[in-house]
Amino acid sequence: MPLTTDDKLLTLSHDIIEGFDKADGGIHPGFRPAHAKGILLTGVFMPSPEVASLTRAPHIERNSTPVTVRFSDFAGIPTVPDNDPQGASPRGCAIRFHLAEHVHTDIVAHSVDAFPARTAEEFLDFLNALISTDPAGPHPNAIERFLGAHPAALTFVQIPKPIPTSFARESLFAVSAFKFSNADGVSRYGRYRMLPAAGNEYLDEAGAAAQGPNFLFDEIKERVAKEPVRFRIKVQLAKDGDTVDDATVRWPENRAQLTFGEISLKEIAPNNASEQQHIIFDPIPRVDGIETSADPLFEPRANIYLMTGRRRRAAAKQ
Repeated sequence: MPLTTDDKLLTLSHDIIEGFDKADGGIHPGFRPAHAKGILLTGVFMPSPEVASLTRAPHIERNSTPVTVRFSDFAGIPTVPDNDPQGASPRGCAIRFHLAEHVHTDIVAHSVDAFPARTAEEFLDFLNALISTDPAGPHPNAIERFLGAHPAALTFVQIPKPIPTSFARESLFAVSAFKFSNADGVSRYGRYRMLPAAGNEYLDEAGAAAQGPNFLFDEIKERVAKEPVRFRIKVQLAKDGDTVDDATVRWPENRAQLTFGEISLKEIAPNNASEQQHIIFDPIPRVDGIETSADPLFEPRANIYLMTGRRRRAAAKQ
């Protein structure tokens, strides 16, 4: 995946990374500036029979495709407690479909079906407002002023983000829309969502407070040792007239959902820490049959992932 040559986009990407670093108390070498605490699992993806009507992507034309999946807490702090109501939520999920040696396509998602900003510039303003806010200072403070002027960000902040009993019992959403094209050249827009086969289950405030700081990571290791962890991948389909280039605009829940396939995770990936340092997920599909929409977040996100991935790899070599 190439790094942009656009100076403005490079500067913007760097400023967002710096914002994450400031929000998390500085750089944590070898870790991501967001979703630093994570775990990799491996397994297989099996496409659904109906997905051929949506896309001609290579991984839906095979009986199965190997996958690597990373679950994570939100903060850029590697030691954030799993039950921290602020730092751990929303949880992240990234899926890599291994198509061939050095050939892959990814899905990147998190546990809230929303996003606080339409553009990377707006997201940087959101970060800077958080960083400059003194909770003990006068009101309205910086983040209160920002939220007052940005309804989508206010909605995102106010959405409940309960702590799950397991990574295997959390739903996950890719916030941007994609353009899917089938073998006949028919295209539709849709958004991924990963739904746990075990169903959703969340802790109340007291139940979350009673958990240990690594309970989600301990639990997923125990769970996958006993049985595969399964997720159904769905694609929520847009109707004509739905907004497809704005991650802050969600579609009604009554929109049709097509089953993309199922992931079955069978074990914890070996050499987990070093593999997490090495792997760089890509929010842009870069595969025939699945393209980005015109959502302006795609290019900045891809650059940020690549820049922080290179920084992480460099730290691992020192």
